[in-house]
Amino acid sequence: MNPDVLFEVTKEHLDTGLRGFPVGYCPTSYVDPQKGLFYCGKSIVELAYQEPKEVIYLLYKGKMGAPTEIATFIQDLKRRSNLSREVALAIHTLPRKSHPMELFPIALILLGTFEKTGDYREDCLNLIAKLPALAACVINHHAGWGETRDSNSDLGWVENFIELLNIPNKNPQALLPVFKLFSILHLDHGGGNLSTFVGKAVASGLEDLFGSIASAMCALAGPRHGRANQDCLEFVQIVLKEVGEKASVSDVEALIRRRLEKKQLVFGFGHAVLRVEDPRATLQYDFLQKHYPHHPLVKIVLALRTAGPKVLSENPKISNPYPNVDAVSGTLLTVAGFPYPEYYTLLFGLARCVGIAIQIMSDRLEARGGKGTPIVRPKYLYKARGTS
Repeated sequence: MNPDVLFEVTKEHLDTGLRGFPVGYCPTSYVDPQKGLFYCGKSIVELAYQEPKEVIYLLYKGKMGAPTEIATFIQDLKRRSNLSREVALAIHTLPRKSHPMELFPIALILLGTFEKTGDYREDCLNLIAKLPALAACVINHHAGWGETRDSNSDLGWVENFIELLNIPNKNPQALLPVFKLFSILHLDHGGGNLSTFVGKAVASGLEDLFGSIASAMCALAGPRHGRANQDCLEFVQIVLKEVGEKASVSDVEALIRRRLEKKQLVFGFGHAVLRVEDPRATLQYDFLQKHYPHHPLVKIVLALRTAGPKVLSENPKISNPYPNVDAVSGTLLTVAGFPYPEYYTLLFGLARCVGIAIQIMSDRLEARGGKGTPIVRPKYLYKARGTS
C-alpha cells in the first residue's frame, strides 16, 4: 500500500460519522487505543495530579514550562480573568427554564459580543482566563444562587472557580482535588471528537473564537457526547435503587443482563478509539477507592466496573466493553459534594473549551505555515429518500 495513503473510503464508510477518517493534524493531544489520552506527548496518567495551570501551559505552548515561565503565563491569565459587568448582567437576564448547556453557549456569545478583540490568540487567552468566572456566573444564575463575585487574582484557575460558585454548604477542601482532577482529565481529547471538530469547522469559515466555541458547546450538550456523564450518574442511581448498596457483583451482573434482554441501555461503557478501560476512568476509580470507598454510589460504580465488561464482552459486535470516563465522573462529583448533575456537562465544557480554543488558535494562525486551514467542505453524494 502506498505509504502516502492514510485511509481508503468505500461505500460502506458513507453515513458512518466520519469515524476514523484522517482529516488533519492536532497539535495538542491524541488517543492511543491501548494507552489512552496524551497531551503533547505526555500521558494523562502522568499529568493527572499536576497543577491545572501546568497542564494548561503545556497545551498552550506544546511543552512543559519552567516554574518562572508558568508563573508569567498564569499572571497574564489572572489580569484577564474578570468578566465585564455587561456580560454578567446579560447572563442574569437569561431564562432559568433552559438547560444550563443551552445557557452556556449563549454566555459565550455574550462574552464575545462585549469583550472580543478579533485576534484569535488574544481571544484564546482571554477566554481561558475568563472561563471560570463565566461558567460560575451561568451556574449561579441558573441555580438561583445569587450574583457572582469578581475573580480573585490570588487564586488558581480551579480554586477561583470554586470560590466563585455560590454552592450551598460548600466544602472547598473536598471539592478542590476532585475539580482539579476532573478538569485535567477533560481539557482536550484530540481533534476528531464531535465538539472539537464542530468548533474547528465553524472557525474554518473565519467565525470568531467565541462563536466557534459556542457551536462546540452546542455539540457537547447532546447525550451521545458531553451529557453522557449526567446520564451515567442517573444510571448508577437507578442501579443502586434497584439492587441496594449491599449488592454483590453478581447482583449487578444480573441487572445488566435483564436490561439488555429488555433492550434497555447500559451506560458508561465503550469508546470510539480505546480498546481498554479508559485511563481517565481508572484514575477516578482509584481516587474513589482511596477517599470514598464506603459511599453507596461508589460501591455500585465499582461493581458495574467489574460486571459490565464481563457481560458486554460476550457480544462479538462490541469492540470495547470497558468503562469510559463518563462511567464514573458523575459519581465522583456527587460524592465530593457537588450533587447537581444538570451542571456536569457544563463542568466538562468549562475544561474542554481550553483545548478547543487552543486548537482553533493553531488552525487559524499556525497551520500550513501560518496560512491556516481552509474552510471545511466535505462531499455528500445524492441519494433520494426511500431508496436503498
